[in-house]
Amino acid sequence: MKRLVFTISTVLALYCSVSAQEIDTIPIPVKDLEIKLKRSPLPSRTGVIIFQPVDLSPALVKAKINYWKTKGTVSINANQASFSDNWKGGGVNSIALGGLINYKAEYSKESYSYTTEVILQYGKVKNKGQLQKKTNDRIYWDNKAAVQLSKNWYFFASLSFESQFDKGFSYSKDAQGNEVPKLLSKFMSPGYFTESLGFEYKPSAIFSTRIGTGTARQTFVLDTNIYKTNPKNFGVPVGSRIKNELAFQIVSNFEKEVVKNVVLKAKYNMFIPYDNFGHIDHRLDMAATSRINRFMNVSLTGVILYDRDMDLKVQKSQALALGLSFTFPR
Repeated sequence: MKRLVFTISTVLALYCSVSAQEIDTIPIPVKDLEIKLKRSPLPSRTGVIIFQPVDLSPALVKAKINYWKTKGTVSINANQASFSDNWKGGGVNSIALGGLINYKAEYSKESYSYTTEVILQYGKVKNKGQLQKKTNDRIYWDNKAAVQLSKNWYFFASLSFESQFDKGFSYSKDAQGNEVPKLLSKFMSPGYFTESLGFEYKPSAIFSTRIGTGTARQTFVLDTNIYKTNPKNFGVPVGSRIKNELAFQIVSNFEKEVVKNVVLKAKYNMFIPYDNFGHIDHRLDMAATSRINRFMNVSLTGVILYDRDMDLKVQKSQALALGLSFTFPR
């Protein structure tokens, strides 16, 4: 009689194979088959696992959320040229210095935001045999508080101030060929305060437009004698120091790194007095700054201005500068 010897693994394999194929099972009597089970060589133990609770003291993280974001830039530019007395190529000895401070702080918490920005610019050039002349001169301070209404729309209130540091002149020559300065402007002559209420459209971090449906502007000319050399007197009646206007205003801002290490920044301002819709003021400020290394950059700036209270023609200025630049925080 032949003996059949089955191991447990054989029986399980047959069972799984049969079950997997879902066919009728055939019972096999194993009583007389002398099946020998091998004892597992691995030891087995039984027992009770006791878990003891452990007291964990909560860890307190002392962290504060900073809702402020700040950025400041200080730039210093210098240009110098000198020629010997026998230089046949022509030229004049000159030196020029210029500086810029731009500081911006933004507070944002939930639906509320506040932004303040200060721009201070000043520069002078001195050519041999000529009077000193300004190349840049501006004081600008803008403040804006806003409440978010939807994804891209805000209700805002703003206050801005603008003037200049130093006296501004135009130059002519007398019979002897000497330069004669004529005073055109000075600090707070003119000076501007502008208050505005309205709606702001801000679809992204690089672009925004304010629509100031309720805007008031005060134009100051504190020197009541400046009209003698500047007849338009910046639109302020002769003898007065202030002029009030209600207007519709649009202010658009754009700032983006257009290519690597080159940032383009533009600001457009349109001012339409309610008492004279045909008298529209425009101002466009643009600046392209390219960073050479950590402390040096090249900047190209330009301003296009049209204001009938100053001149009936479009005013333009442009400057190219190489200098030192410090940005904080880095």
